[in-house]
Amino acid sequence: MLKLVDLHEDFAVTSQTVDVRKDSKQSSVETLKNLGDCLIFSVLFPHINTWDEKTEYLTKKYGFVTHSTQPLLQVLIEQLKFYLYLERTGWVSLIRKKEDLNRQGTKFLLAMEGVDVLSDPYDAYLLKQLNVYSVGLTWNYDNKFAASCMSKKDYGLTGYGEELVQLCNKLGMLVDLAHASKQTIIDTANASKKPVIVSHTNAKKLRDHVRNLDDDCIEAVVKTGGIIGVTAIPNTLSENANISDIVRHANYIGENFGWKHVALGTDFLGIDTTPKDFEDVSKVAKLRELLGPHAEDVLWKNAYEILQKTVE
Repeated sequence: MLKLVDLHEDFAVTSQTVDVRKDSKQSSVETLKNLGDCLIFSVLFPHINTWDEKTEYLTKKYGFVTHSTQPLLQVLIEQLKFYLYLERTGWVSLIRKKEDLNRQGTKFLLAMEGVDVLSDPYDAYLLKQLNVYSVGLTWNYDNKFAASCMSKKDYGLTGYGEELVQLCNKLGMLVDLAHASKQTIIDTANASKKPVIVSHTNAKKLRDHVRNLDDDCIEAVVKTGGIIGVTAIPNTLSENANISDIVRHANYIGENFGWKHVALGTDFLGIDTTPKDFEDVSKVAKLRELLGPHAEDVLWKNAYEILQKTVE
């Protein structure tokens, strides 16, 4: 039986068009059940795509389509309802307290991607009541809490953002810095009293991409005791991305900054294409072979240790 923690899968968004219980290609609840004992950071993405000049600007600048988006509270509610449906119909169990981390079977940990829908930092208390245990400060645009990786002016973590980080620390919720700007990452690492994560990214030293982390950012996360989830987003890996590229990025972070800081965040169900030989979550078995002696740390142990330190 394979043990897995995946720091980022977009079940709720994809559920709008595909039956992610069993018919979705990159990942499904049924595939996870057959794979082994899996804990999946299941994303809440309360945004809708819009098309305007900003979309055109970002697409032209970064070489891939990235939408303008608008946050909507109703979208958050509908996505939460979907995860609750999966739980009450027996497909998954949701993480509601630390003890749930040790359940066998398929477990979903609710993870917010972008906090634009929040009114102020104290909405974190609402997220905790809703069993959201991972809070991503940004997506691909700036907000009142922090600057994103695509910011025209990197202002880092705002006063509101610092309050939110402190509340997440207090309430036992992870702070996720995927999609965040460099200054946001450094500011948050300095402000946080607990380990931070970057759920799905790769190393900029190996692939110069706006979503990847340079060495300064990696070092900032590592100093908090945090983890970095290497990802399957093809553009962040190489020109002709394949499963070996994922291992290459894991090796770079592990060998230069410590293997206890490397994890996996596939971004399955949130990407249009996948690396060669890593088309779906069942290929984690092959990834385990390629990671060799570090497989246990990367695929589940490092993430579990962070969760044990954080979740309350």
